[in-house]
Amino acid sequence: MNEHNKDKIVKIFENVFKAEADSVFFAPGRVNLIGEHTDYNGGHVFPCAIDLGTYCAAKASKSNEFRFYSDNFPDNGIISVKLDKLNKTGLWADYPIAVVKAFRSYGYIFPHGADMAFFGDLPDGSGLSSSAALEVLTGTVLNTLYKLSATKQELALIGQFAENRFIGVNCGIMDQFASAMGKRDNAVLLDSYTLDYSYAPIPREKASILIVNSGVKHSLASSAYNDRRRECETALAELRRHIDAPSLCALSDDEFEKNAQYITEPICRKRARHAVYENSRTITALAALKNGDLSAFGRLMNESHRSLSEDYEVSCKELDLLVKTAQGIDGVLGARMTGGGFGGCTVNLVENGSVEAFERTIHDIYSKETGIVPKIYKISAEDGAKELR
Repeated sequence: MNEHNKDKIVKIFENVFKAEADSVFFAPGRVNLIGEHTDYNGGHVFPCAIDLGTYCAAKASKSNEFRFYSDNFPDNGIISVKLDKLNKTGLWADYPIAVVKAFRSYGYIFPHGADMAFFGDLPDGSGLSSSAALEVLTGTVLNTLYKLSATKQELALIGQFAENRFIGVNCGIMDQFASAMGKRDNAVLLDSYTLDYSYAPIPREKASILIVNSGVKHSLASSAYNDRRRECETALAELRRHIDAPSLCALSDDEFEKNAQYITEPICRKRARHAVYENSRTITALAALKNGDLSAFGRLMNESHRSLSEDYEVSCKELDLLVKTAQGIDGVLGARMTGGGFGGCTVNLVENGSVEAFERTIHDIYSKETGIVPKIYKISAEDGAKELR
């Protein structure tokens, strides 16, 4: 969370709405340390909220309108919607509008509208969950302005409901959960099937988390995501004809290997193998982090990337180059792609004494090989969405 951005959003609100904001809020983005493409397979994920995210200054109004403005999309101006006509606009404001609609679906009532100004410092196309941050942030604003009773966990579920039902993206719960439930200097292990969770400290005195934005986002990402979900569903359906399996990630590695032959399509078998083994890696990673064994945690990150690249096939040449380069640098404990794949970012666990060498080497090699200057962010684990004043 950046104090300068806190002051900036206050001034943006005053300039746009010609009034003083009642309150200021922040919701973080997230990076997933390990546990990729497991959330919709009933498994565990291990993200942390980060100190990049989205800010909002807000004021309750006496009108029946919600008015939204984003400094990231200034050309859209103020977008107004009436409480009784919450239609899609085809613009960024569809996300906060969807959250308002989701709250109403959950039985909450808004007697009047509000003015909200937004600003985010998450890099575009990075896969660091700017949409989830915006959804959880809007929910936090509404919950506070109207003195509602939603818990942080409910805010995450409302955000997911908004994206699934009204935006039309069939995402899992991880992104919204991390943005709502993050804890400073900790990662959170979440069972996406039961929503049980626990925290594990990230020892910042020993190692740093660095995110590298590849600068690419391939167009096949959304269609491939749907393909992977369908392939996993096919694998699970075939397994269920022979064994009791509530989800792929409910299986142990041994159970999967004993029954993998029942998955007739080789490509579906590969997808299922990733989900099962990735879930096991993620559970093991919790113990490694709680024991302060960063080397073991890093090895699990490396194994995760290999599986994502070879079995799940959601990496790309740019991400593979970043990971291979990182894994060859002294002091890098682990490196992997993070997020949906086909571009976006890598996450790297780097000993503090090797951070400068990491940044220099990644910059030089990636720029030379691709012609793209990589954006590198040293981040810290942050608390979940909150009111700042």
